Amino acid sequence: MTTETFKKEAQRIRTALVRQAFGILRDSEEAEDVVQDVLLRLWQMRDQLKMPIEPLAKVLTRNRCIDLVRRKKPIAEINIADFQEGNEALHERIERMMKVIETLPDLQQTILRLRHMEGMDSKEIADLTGSTEAAVRKALSRARQAVRDKFNGYEK
Repeated sequence: MTTETFKKEAQRIRTALVRQAFGILRDSEEAEDVVQDVLLRLWQMRDQLKMPIEPLAKVLTRNRCIDLVRRKKPIAEINIADFQEGNEALHERIERMMKVIETLPDLQQTILRLRHMEGMDSKEIADLTGSTEAAVRKALSRARQAVRDKFNGYEK
């Protein structure tokens, strides 16, 4: 594909790609970035490309958007009012939960905190602890069960 042909085709499909990316990401700046990345990737492959490039560009755009969505850390919104005076019951439950977590073995505490407080996934935790993903998932499951049992008062 010639440089001129690529430029014309990229200009023609750009709007559709941005719209597709925005539909997945719901962020216009991220959508623009994704499309820019996809077009750059296609530019680097232009010698091997054949017309039409739109189907390939749409697949690349969708996949890049999905990658971005998967990499985003889950963020829980915390209402400060919940922790201020007047909501003592919630504060007491949180304190009780943290005390229960502190009674766990060190590895379980670490994995539980990395997963739920730092938002790390099993692979990241496995890499950090020098363990396998399966071992991390098992330790996390055991830690959760221990916390549930101790928190609810029927400790084994």
